[in-house]
Amino acid sequence: MDLKKSVGDEWIFHPSGFEGSRKGVDVMRNPKFNKGMAFNLKERQLLGIHGLLPPSILNQEVQVERVMNSLKMKSNDLEKFIYLMALQDRNEKLFYRVVVDHLEQLMPIIYTPVVGLACQKYGHIFRRPRGLFISIYDKGHIKSMLKSWPEIDVKAIVFTDGERILGLGDLGCYGMGIPVGKLALYTACAGVKPSHCLPVMLDVGTNNQSLLDDPFYIGIRRPRERGPAYDELISEFMEAVAERYGETTLMQFEDFGNRNAFRLLKKFQNRYCTFNDDIQGTAAVTVAGLISATRLTKKPLEDNVFLFQGAGEAAIGIASLIVNALEEKGLTKSEARKKVWLVDSRGLVVKDRPNGGINEHKQPFAHNHEYIPTLAEAVKVIKPTAIIGVAAISRAFTKEVIEDMARINEKPIIFALSNPTTKSECTFEEAYNYTHGKCIFASGSPFPPITTQDGKRLVPGQGNNAYIFPGVALGVIAAASKTIPESMFLISAKSLAAQVTNDDLSEGRVYPPLTDIRKVSRKIAIEVANHSYDIHLAARLPRPKNTAELVDSFIYSTDYESFAPHTYEWPSL
Repeated sequence: MDLKKSVGDEWIFHPSGFEGSRKGVDVMRNPKFNKGMAFNLKERQLLGIHGLLPPSILNQEVQVERVMNSLKMKSNDLEKFIYLMALQDRNEKLFYRVVVDHLEQLMPIIYTPVVGLACQKYGHIFRRPRGLFISIYDKGHIKSMLKSWPEIDVKAIVFTDGERILGLGDLGCYGMGIPVGKLALYTACAGVKPSHCLPVMLDVGTNNQSLLDDPFYIGIRRPRERGPAYDELISEFMEAVAERYGETTLMQFEDFGNRNAFRLLKKFQNRYCTFNDDIQGTAAVTVAGLISATRLTKKPLEDNVFLFQGAGEAAIGIASLIVNALEEKGLTKSEARKKVWLVDSRGLVVKDRPNGGINEHKQPFAHNHEYIPTLAEAVKVIKPTAIIGVAAISRAFTKEVIEDMARINEKPIIFALSNPTTKSECTFEEAYNYTHGKCIFASGSPFPPITTQDGKRLVPGQGNNAYIFPGVALGVIAAASKTIPESMFLISAKSLAAQVTNDDLSEGRVYPPLTDIRKVSRKIAIEVANHSYDIHLAARLPRPKNTAELVDSFIYSTDYESFAPHTYEWPSL
């Protein structure tokens, strides 16, 4: 490596590519390499940091225990979130080791539901920037801005414009917490290397007046861009990323508003390696849960009727993937669509609805049927086997709705998928009590288990997209897939469902335990990579003899690296 040095300066060359000053202070300040008190005596002396740390040497296991003890002393979940983000900023490997070892406990902290609260207060808790912030005023200069990012081998980008953050609406630049959180799960759940990840905020303004009035707001203070400049910014960004990092760079749309989500996905999904997690990731995890549920109901997927509360991007994405799954079962597209019904803010989506509101995305699911104004009435008339809530309307699944589902079905499927917890259509306890324990339940945010009167512990399934998008991303990265077709999400859904054990089902789970998510993601990644090769989308050629080994080569290790140089002896002369 060519490097100009000042007189008398000495440099350390590390196998990972780090160059640091002779005193090694930069090693301690770089979260990629910092080990805290885990630097051993030899490393401290070699790096010139001996004396800059307390003399005790703590291994990573003890450090993890100390972090968990510190978390217990935090007074609320937001403080825990802030503490963990600070840990990520100073010691990357320790952060991911903590999260991986305690994923079930910490996922609600680093992602939904706590990340929603963190986004709402993002400017107030802001400590250190993570990711790249690109504003509408930077249009025409994105290519040069990407050069500001210090990592050159970026393979996965999650980007948002902040218009529809979870179920919280327009949070503008405060929405940056979502790409940061999503990419943390790329690493924690699937092992995508942090250096391969880049979170991006495309700040086009906000229509949230409370943010514009917030003295701590970190974004540009102007109304949200709705004109041609918006599309020009998105197109420029996609082109610049492909040019800077390669055409197989994964670009994940995250939390875009309905008016843009569908059309942007349609515009770019066959041109770039891209997907929309709110549409396609949500669809895959939901279909996986439905497939698992059929093992409990003993009713084939094609014999079910699905009724949605909501008709936005999540609902349409799930509905479309259900149709794909039913077509695989032998139904025609028309027959499959007749199994799916939508209820939006104006009532049941039907043809020639008197109060309108049927856009092109809802049109395929607008049936020839009488208009029904409410979900409760629709349940009575349509008699669904499954209700799926994705409209972020708290308690939309009322006692009446849930009791009717139990009256109609021996084992009603109730999926309350809206996030965060405050927007959930019902709780697990409500679904369980109102159906007298008959329901098959899943939610978007976590709910506590229930212990039945006979002492059996039931664990609610959490339809968390984290079961899908990290594994899909790892597989796509490993194969260097040129695009991400819909078929990859049906494959990932079936892979996830196949990993649900009979023991899981007996506990009421329709998903594997979160503690198994690394194993789950690896399996999904292998199947996604194989599919990419099968349909000739993989650019990493030639095709490997062992796809599992290829996938494993891209998985990040949370183990500390040694800074002791490799030495060897010559033979005696």
